[in-house]
Amino acid sequence: MAEYDLSKTIIPYLDRHLVFPLLAHLAEISTFPPEEVQVAQYELAKGTNMFDYAVSLFKEINPDKEVPSDFDHKRQNAVSTNERLQLEAQAVLDVIENPDVAQALRQDKNQNLIYLKDNYGLTLEQITALYNFGQFQYSYGNYSGAADYLYHFRVLSTDNDLNISAHWGKLSSDILTGRWDVALEELNTLRDAIDNRSPATLLAAASAAANNLPEPTLAQLHSRTWLAHWSLFVYFNHPQGRTLLLETFLSPTYLNTIQTSSPWILRYLTAAAILSRKVAAGVNTAGSAPISSKVRNAIREVVKVIQTEEYQYKDPVTAFLKELYVEFDFEAAQKELTLAEEVVGNDFFLSEFKDEFLDNARYLISEAYCRIHQKIDIANLSERLNLSPEEGEKWIVNLIRETKMGADAKIDLGKNVIEINRPPLPVYQTVIEKTRQLAVRTQALGVTVSRAAQPQAAPTNNTKPEPQTPAVAVN
Repeated sequence: MAEYDLSKTIIPYLDRHLVFPLLAHLAEISTFPPEEVQVAQYELAKGTNMFDYAVSLFKEINPDKEVPSDFDHKRQNAVSTNERLQLEAQAVLDVIENPDVAQALRQDKNQNLIYLKDNYGLTLEQITALYNFGQFQYSYGNYSGAADYLYHFRVLSTDNDLNISAHWGKLSSDILTGRWDVALEELNTLRDAIDNRSPATLLAAASAAANNLPEPTLAQLHSRTWLAHWSLFVYFNHPQGRTLLLETFLSPTYLNTIQTSSPWILRYLTAAAILSRKVAAGVNTAGSAPISSKVRNAIREVVKVIQTEEYQYKDPVTAFLKELYVEFDFEAAQKELTLAEEVVGNDFFLSEFKDEFLDNARYLISEAYCRIHQKIDIANLSERLNLSPEEGEKWIVNLIRETKMGADAKIDLGKNVIEINRPPLPVYQTVIEKTRQLAVRTQALGVTVSRAAQPQAAPTNNTKPEPQTPAVAVN
């Protein structure tokens, strides 16, 4: 399964602290040699202020070597830096945590700065101490403390560049502390900031190590690419995360981002569509929130994208939908599902959804199979679902009870078959289905014909027309 592991592909788009959970997962499933994973963990840890963790990893990797003396020197510097930054940050906290100050602060940050400077002598440079201390807390693994300091800084600061950086830091801290509701709010706020194309966002989107900032549109693409990867932590841990992922990733801007810079995200888009299929079909949704049309039609949209991007990326998860809905090859879909089960079970983000994924995938196979057959052998369908005859019979009975198939399907246990009686569609409904998009298509065709009919200006004798370069827009 190493060939289908996306860890090496995803890690470059994550903060080093977000990589630690992925490496811990790889160590558990043994996809790669344990010593390689330990070395990767050590290389990450020694770049942080988590010295004790780095030392323990060094001892495991090199049991016969002495711990480098650099660690003690770095630890002493870190302790002194922490004390200094804490004093600077505490001076600001003592002021803003004063109840009188909290009541006097308003939405206008500039007015707040004037008030704090006139009454308490606090300047923007002093407020930046909250950011510096929060960043330092993050560097040695105190993610909860880092989130608090970065939040307070963002409330007061007018430094747009540092505010965006604090957004990213707080999102990562919320993810690492498992506060998924708060992380979702932070994710949405950061996504709005990126979509608004503010100058600060575009500057923050560039790599910190880069000497030259990319063009604004390219910087926005980079920001969305990073956000798409970070959002996987939230979407596959929040209770409503899978449907929210579909809402986000199927929007034109993020679908463009996935197709342009990160086609491997299709695995998670496909998995979310499969995991949400029963919800989209109205199975067991009593009391749940209304489902949008984007989620209801997610399978159809995802299949189109899989077909388009197959030349860039494919794996058993995406191939399962392609074989089922494009090729209508149930045997090939069954084989791909067997592989997809193992891929999902080993994937960091999807492993907890393995059983749910299989259940929904079987639902899709049953749904597609029943659409094109009127009499179905239960044993044959069970085989296609990778179930024993007894398990398959029980599963199919439960499926018919839970879904809308119950009105049209009857089980003949004597013949061990399912008989499906579909009433013919009314004539008016057939006409509506065939002409649903006719007006829109006619209008688009008319516009195209009108443009083609307009005469083009002929070039002068002394001027040769220049070739037109197609513009590429990145949303």
